[in-house]
Amino acid sequence: MSDDLLNPDAVREIVRRALTEDLGPDGLDVTSVATIPADQADTAELIARADGVVAGLAVAAVVFDEASAGTVKVLIKEADGARVARGDVLATVAGPTRAILTAERTALNLLCRMSGVATHTRAWADELAGTKALVLDTRKTTPGLRILEKYAVRVGGGTNKRMGLYDVAMIKDNHKLAAGGIAPAFRLVREAFPDVPVQVEVTTVAEAEEAVEAGADFLLCDNMAPDLLRSVVAAVGDRAELEATGGLTLDRAREFAETGVDYLSVGALTHSSPILDIALDLRPRS
Repeated sequence: MSDDLLNPDAVREIVRRALTEDLGPDGLDVTSVATIPADQADTAELIARADGVVAGLAVAAVVFDEASAGTVKVLIKEADGARVARGDVLATVAGPTRAILTAERTALNLLCRMSGVATHTRAWADELAGTKALVLDTRKTTPGLRILEKYAVRVGGGTNKRMGLYDVAMIKDNHKLAAGGIAPAFRLVREAFPDVPVQVEVTTVAEAEEAVEAGADFLLCDNMAPDLLRSVVAAVGDRAELEATGGLTLDRAREFAETGVDYLSVGALTHSSPILDIALDLRPRS
């Protein structure tokens, strides 16, 4: 896990919580303990059941490692970000059979989820190819899985917008109302946190111009139709980066990208991506 988003300690903590959820307070897989001798060992394969983009194989490997105290070994055969086809073997898993089956569902839950996000993101990235626009994710992530899902967005060809409320200030409608307007809100954030990037949500050309004049260099153009976006692009020029956001769909992605905005923000990448179907199959015993 060389990506800086996948901090090994944070990933292992996610894995431990997920295993505890599945195994309960006694750490017990009652079916495997009852049906499989403690000394039995096998080899299994992680196999794609559908075409897509794989992400999270190293995370799945951590699950097998954690569930087996290091006795299960995983050989990864595909790199994260690779396009895979139904029937492709993504990794082999070898070791105590009980441990393999104990880890199976947790490993697949994370792997299938991450691969689904990467696959969905790749569809958006492919649709935007040839334009200058990039697809961004949001904070609409599964609680506790943000670093995994945002990593999967990057694997799929997308861009991470911000990790949370702490690393980027985003002035939205409620902040503007509470502070008395765009300019006061921007000034207050800049005074309190001078080194934090500040982004401003706008809904009209006039708001876009006001935000830029206040000092904003990144604008969220919320729920704007393509014609209005083009007007904002013309008014703002290169004084700020522009993001189209709100209700975007893949079938109209290129129409919005061709308005000249820099980004399309898509919450659905993380809150609505279907999983990529991946299975674990034990190899037949000789």
